[in-house]
Amino acid sequence: MKFMDVISGWANRHFANEEAIFLIVFLCAGFAVVISLGTYLAPVLTGLVLAFVLEGLVRRLEQVKVPRFAAMLITFLIFVGLLVGFILVVLPLVWQQLRALVDAVPALLGRLQEASINLPESLNGVLTQEQVQTYIDLAVGEVGNLSRGLVETLVSQVPSVVGLLIYLVLVPISVFFFLKDRDSLMIWFGSLLPRERPLLERVGGEMDRQLANYVRGKFIEIFIVGSASYVAFELMGLNYAALLGLLVGISVLVPYVGAAVVTIPVALVAYSQWGWTAEFGYLMGAYLVIQGLDGNVLVPLLFSGAVNLHPITIIVAVLAFGGLWGIWGVFFAIPLATLVKAVYGAWPEDLETTAIARPDELGVVKPASE
Repeated sequence: MKFMDVISGWANRHFANEEAIFLIVFLCAGFAVVISLGTYLAPVLTGLVLAFVLEGLVRRLEQVKVPRFAAMLITFLIFVGLLVGFILVVLPLVWQQLRALVDAVPALLGRLQEASINLPESLNGVLTQEQVQTYIDLAVGEVGNLSRGLVETLVSQVPSVVGLLIYLVLVPISVFFFLKDRDSLMIWFGSLLPRERPLLERVGGEMDRQLANYVRGKFIEIFIVGSASYVAFELMGLNYAALLGLLVGISVLVPYVGAAVVTIPVALVAYSQWGWTAEFGYLMGAYLVIQGLDGNVLVPLLFSGAVNLHPITIIVAVLAFGGLWGIWGVFFAIPLATLVKAVYGAWPEDLETTAIARPDELGVVKPASE
């Protein structure tokens, strides 16, 4: 009985506020819709995300006295131009290099086997030649299976012609109308919420600042890091420069882990092409410079004050939401973790705790002796 009293008291303290209940129901409903209907609503949700990103450019144009509709139209045309360029130029090149890399995997593994011959001597007998060969054979088998599985996965994930056309039509249309009717959509959405909503406004204001800075900044970071990596790889003559540049750009979606993981294919391709030569060292040096500038210059510049989460929290969020929603979950892991933090920070406290923490705000007069 005492246990139930404790649970009842805790629930009364934290869920007595009607707006708090509404917020919980609203968040649960949103997650349920995404989980159950996310596959079917993917073009519209993609359009919503892209419109949110492009809204920043629309506002910048409005600040220089461009009318709203003209600013929206200019932004939309820029988006369509970039989309067409990516589909016609970047995507075919990346796909071609990916297939070539998969075909070159046996040669790459051969180079690694040759390099492993002298490994037991360099380790001073820690590993025998038989042990090294066993490990190499296991690695060869796993990489071979991985490459075949990668190709099969990519082929199976390529949408049908009809599905691709649906995306190519619905995503731009969704972006256009989300940008064009932003104000009316916001008014309609606000009409669904309670009239008195201080908690929702606190959470919404916090998320608007955090999410806007993060999503737009992350798109910019992907473009800058990916483009800089591609230019550096291409100038230095590295094979599969477009593919590796794209991988380096996408790797920034996963803080800490992404940069470490993508280093492996970059180093392997460079070694298979040049071996232990000066070119290999120059390439890895340029790659490390790009990563260093990204972590120490670009990230603080783009996300200054936007995300204040502990690294362990970020890793847990990436693993959890990535497992639920794949690449979209990885991309939105930090915003979703920030949402949880914003809800926790804005959650109404019980009256007794609030009175102790903020007596002035509640009209509680402290004794003069204090």
